[in-house]
Amino acid sequence: MRLTKDQLVAQAERTLDNHYLTIYAFLLGCATTTSGVAIYRRYFRRIRTGDWITPNIFVKKRWVKGRVTSVGDSDNFRLYHTPGLGWRWPLKFRRIPSTARALKDQTIHVRVAGVDAPEAPHFGRPGQPYAEEALAWLRSQILGKTVYCQLLRRDQYSRIVAVVTLSPQFLPGSLFYGKSLPLEMLKAGWATTYEQAGAEYGKWGKAEYLKVENDAKVKRIGMWEKGTSLESPAEFKRRHAQTANNDTNAKGLGVTEEGLPERSSKSWFQSWFS
Repeated sequence: MRLTKDQLVAQAERTLDNHYLTIYAFLLGCATTTSGVAIYRRYFRRIRTGDWITPNIFVKKRWVKGRVTSVGDSDNFRLYHTPGLGWRWPLKFRRIPSTARALKDQTIHVRVAGVDAPEAPHFGRPGQPYAEEALAWLRSQILGKTVYCQLLRRDQYSRIVAVVTLSPQFLPGSLFYGKSLPLEMLKAGWATTYEQAGAEYGKWGKAEYLKVENDAKVKRIGMWEKGTSLESPAEFKRRHAQTANNDTNAKGLGVTEEGLPERSSKSWFQSWFS
């Protein structure tokens, strides 16, 4: 059967419309998939360790929330990232591990930005006065609790430096700031303001940190109970770094910021003969 001109035109238009619908459906599917992946990565994908944090996350200074699973020192802790829903009642269908074995390679090692706390004993080096008290105070404030961290950078020990806030008591932390953890540490007299290069203080600023620290000194709170003549954590680290440097100069080694000897680049053969 031979088609008329009008019928051929109508058939061509229907075929073209079907092609357009196919293209539109394909583009819509791509957009939906891309958006879904982006939403999952931003709000639902769990960051297992610091190695999972990409440079783009640091550039955006992304905020994450999580449960503090351990506090090993007076200014750093381990965070189990808890994105999305399902971690709390009444919608609790996701579980945070409770054993050290289950938590292995599942937490982010966080260094609290903007403050320096008394140094605990490390690698045979003695601890600083009030280190135990500062550690006990920090554990009482955050261990087993939810905190919010703004991820800033990775330090030389692979810890993630972050501005840390406590969870608001009544309001959702995703919309409102809780108390600043470093400011609470300064207020309680268990930390000093970190003033070395690259220090960050969040929205509060360095001046606020120094003000709160000075108030604690005036009131003789925490490690300032006997006055301000106490060696600060920064001075303590510099003194031990100098001692370690003097001990290692003969070997041609330097020391790290924490006062630990750097690893020698010589082979065992060269070291033996030297």
